Formats: sequence, C-alpha cells, structure tokens
Amino acid sequence: MRPTPAYDGAATGSAATPGTLPAAALLRIGRAATVALYDELALAPKPGLVSFADSGSHADMDARTFLRSLFALRHYFVQIATLGWRHAPFAALEACGIAAEARMLAATGGANTHRGAVFTLGLLCAAAGAALRDGPPALSPAVLRGRLQRHWGTALAARSGRPTGLPGSIAARRHGLRSASQEAAAGFPTLFEQVVPALAAGMRRGLTAEQARRDALFQAMAVLDDTNLVHRGGIAGLRDAQQAARDYLAAGGAARPGGAEAAWSLHRAFVARRLSPGGAADMLAAACWVVRVCDGA
Repeated sequence: MRPTPAYDGAATGSAATPGTLPAAALLRIGRAATVALYDELALAPKPGLVSFADSGSHADMDARTFLRSLFALRHYFVQIATLGWRHAPFAALEACGIAAEARMLAATGGANTHRGAVFTLGLLCAAAGAALRDGPPALSPAVLRGRLQRHWGTALAARSGRPTGLPGSIAARRHGLRSASQEAAAGFPTLFEQVVPALAAGMRRGLTAEQARRDALFQAMAVLDDTNLVHRGGIAGLRDAQQAARDYLAAGGAARPGGAEAAWSLHRAFVARRLSPGGAADMLAAACWVVRVCDGA
C-alpha cells in the first residue's frame, strides 16, 4: 500500500491580524488540496478513471503521471490561497492558474492530468484564503461558497460567457450543457449541493472512506454535465454514464454486498467505450478537500 501524503490538521476560520499573513493556515489549505487529489487517484474502482490499479480509459497517462502532476502543483494551491487572502483580483488568480497548468503539462509530458482541478480546487483555495482574511465564522461549505461569489462572482460570470477552444467548452456549447466555468460562476452547485453532502452523509453513516468517496463520485456522475464524457462518447456517452451512476446508487451504492464488484464491472464497460468522467473526478477531489478543511461539513 502506498502511503498517503501527510496532512497536519484542518484550517481554521479565525480572523488573521490585519496585514499579518497566516502562513501556517494557508499552507494547510494548500496541502489539503494536494492530499484531496491523492484521495481521488487512490480510489479504485472508479469507472474509466486512472488509479493505482490501472490507467482506465487513458492511453497517455497512468498513476505515475498523476503523481508527477501532484508534485508539480503542490505549491500552486498555497500560492492561490495566499492570493485569496490578499483579495487579489480574478486576473491574478487566473494568471496563477495558467502558470500552474504550464508546470503540470511540463511535468506530465503534455498529458492533461489536472486541468479541471487547477481551476476548481484553485478557486476553492482562494475562497478559503479570503475567508481567513474576512474572519469568523469558521470555514464551512456555505462560507466558502459565499466568499467565492462575494469576491470573484462577477468576474467568474463574465468568464463563463467567454468561449474557449478547449474540448469541454466546445462540448458544452454544442449540447447546451453547463460548462465548468458556468458551474464556478454559479458557486459550484453540483459540488456544494450534491457531492459534498453525499460524501459527508456517507462518513456519518459509518461507511469506510473508500465507500463514502465512491458513492460521492457516483453522485457527481449522476448529476454533473461532465463534458469529458461528451468529448469522448458524445451526448449518448454522458447520458449512459449518468444513468449507470443513478442505477448504481439506487441499488444501494458502495456499501451493498457486491458494491465493489459492480463498480469494477462498470469500470470495464467504461474502458471498452473509452469513457472517462473526469469532471466527476474533479468534483470528488474538491469534496474531499471541503470535508477536510471545514468543521462539520
């Protein structure tokens, strides 16, 4: 078994002395993001996605590629949390993310391991940094969502209307789906209203960490407009994956007898069709981060 990267506690939401950078708290926020990405990588089975078990539907990357990516990104999440604490404008957050993506691509030989996570987790770390600066109450899902929208909601709304040439953006426009940028502009409703509650509920029910994370992943798959699936399998690929996730959860999810075997069966079916719910994987990693840094998530 590979060791999980160390994590040394949850970030607090107590107010920092004005002008005094809370370096230790910002470091914990950033480290939690790296650990959350490891949580997602280590989960198996998960349909079509890379894990330590295999490369899923991906011929250009494996778990070692993801680990190189994590190493390249480890400072980014602290940097963007610090920008959030400084209430930096969105342009500064975006520039920080673009530089991080370049480091990721250099580390992976051009493989897109974590582009979505650079965007989603980066914004969440910035929101946590802003919450530290703004003061009480303590970090919670509602506080994070509120700080994101308060400080950068207008800029995110403007960005969501700016078309890009990325495959996900093209797929969203073609099929009338909600893009990752639109999710962010709306305050990540899938994350905060669906995936975080699913993960937290599973933990309260006494599921193992693996079971709770798998059910949270399937919850994301069931409801998210995952443009990664559309890019690889067309709109039929997305709808089939959503239905498969709903059926898995309706049958009892990860904790039912045979739950892991059913997930492996779906994994093989996704690989046969080259389907990969990368957007749902980003939501899972983000939910792991939220639960780790928030009290009572």
